[in-house]
Order: sequence, then C-alpha cells, then structure tokens
Amino acid sequence: MKNKKLRKRCEGYLYVAPWLFGFIVLTLIPFLCLIYFSLTEYNMLSVPKWNGIQNYIEIFTKDKKFIASLKVTFLYVLVSVPLKLLAALLVAMLLNQKRRGIGIYRTLFYIPSIIGGSVAVAVMWRNLFSRSGAFNALITAVTGINMDISWVADPRTALGSLILMAIWQFGSPMLIFLAGLKNISSTYYEAATVDGANKVQCFFSITLPMLSPIIFFNLIMQMINSFMTFTQGLVVTNGGPMNRTLFYQLYVYQKGFEDLNMGYASALSCIMLVIVLFFTALVFRSSDAWVYYESGGKK
Repeated sequence: MKNKKLRKRCEGYLYVAPWLFGFIVLTLIPFLCLIYFSLTEYNMLSVPKWNGIQNYIEIFTKDKKFIASLKVTFLYVLVSVPLKLLAALLVAMLLNQKRRGIGIYRTLFYIPSIIGGSVAVAVMWRNLFSRSGAFNALITAVTGINMDISWVADPRTALGSLILMAIWQFGSPMLIFLAGLKNISSTYYEAATVDGANKVQCFFSITLPMLSPIIFFNLIMQMINSFMTFTQGLVVTNGGPMNRTLFYQLYVYQKGFEDLNMGYASALSCIMLVIVLFFTALVFRSSDAWVYYESGGKK
C-alpha cells in the first residue's frame, strides 16, 4: 500500500514537473533576480555592486523622465483602453448576426490583433501618418485641404496617433465579446420584447449586465497590455517628439540597454509591477459593484 501511494505521488509530481520547471526557471528566478538587481549598480559588463535603495531614491527625487513616462503611459491607458473596448463591443454586436460570409468578416477584423504588435505594422503606421503618408493624402482628397503635418512627429498629435493604433487592434477583445454575446440566451430578449422593451433598453438591461464578466476580463487584460506598451513607442516615434510618446517600458529599455544601467532599469520595472498590481487589485475590488454573475447575481 505504501508503494502504491508513493507511486501515485510520484506520478502526480511527474505530471506537474513541466509546469513547475517552467515556473521556477522562467518566472520565479527572473523575478528574484529583478528584485536583487534593482538594489544594485549593474551595467551588465561588471559584477553588480550593492547600493541598497539608492536607485529608488534617485528615481523619485531626481528623475524627471520617470514622471514624464508615467504621465504618457497613464494617459495612453486611460484613453486607449475604454475606446478599444467600446470599438470591440460595437463590432462584436454587428458580427453577432446570421449573415452570409460573416465568418470572413470576423477573420478580417481579427487580423490586426495578430500582427498589430509587430515591427512591420509599426513601420507601416509610421509611414501612413507621416507628412507624405496615405492619411494626409486621404484628407486632401476628401476635403481639398493640403495637409502638411507629420502626425507622428508633431507633439500635439503623436500620442493620439499611437492611441488610434491601439484602438485599431481591437480584434482580440472583440472575439471574447462575441463569444459572450452568443452565450446570452435569446429568451431574455424575447421576454423583454413582449414586455415592450426596445433595443436600447434591452442593451442596457440585458446585454451589458450579462456581458459584465466579459467586460471585466477584457478590462483587466487590456489594461495590463497597455501598461506594457513598448514596440509602438520605439519604432514609430522612439519616444519623441519632446518625450510625448515616451512610454514607461520604452524608458526602461533606454536605461537598461542604451545607458547600460540595468540596476536602475530593474528598479523602474519593480515600480511598474507595483503600479500594475495596484490598478488590477482596484478593478477587482470595484467588480463587486458592477460585475453580474448569472448564477448568483453581483459578486
């Protein structure tokens, strides 16, 4: 009996071994190294030198770019995430219909999310919104106004062009919204129609409450992804002009790989980890008031 129990335990450990190995090697050890390096002076060319919390003191007292990158990132998250989710929900409702060829449209709308984070798309976006790009040509053709502005190089519009790029990549949350819409029973709408409810009333009284767990999930995922934005800022604008698109992760990259100050970059990364954890916990905390679960009402 003891041998059988030991065998079952060994089998269980064997099954979880790949995940456990991946967690330790790819998550736990890098996380511990991050914390350690954040407390050191490390340029990747020599042995790390312990300096305690000196990196954090310098970040909060002397680093103006730290504040600038936080402002850019927070503004980007605050504007892009709601608009992206709104666009995803509207398109999902349009695609939640039984029409011929609807599967093709779903695929076409999803493609930008597959390739949206690539360098090639970032380069394409930079060319589209340049002074001689297709966007200016379209405005000139439609309105007759000769546009002589580079949307990604002007401090007033650079961040807006990147926010527009983020909204364009709504395919992933759209598919999740679409799956949620298909799980809403048609009997709710039929009963509401019998009671005299119109489409707007059905949307706010049935669709939104039933989709609130999906909205909650998409909000968490898109918020975290937006805080981690990097490629667009590096390739399209390289943080310019005048640091108007200096995303936080781009600043971490500059400190770590351009200035070879990996200890300082690690400290910046730890701060962002705390920020993401705080806002994620805040959304989870607020979910009690607005997320509805069919099995038990609001959580």
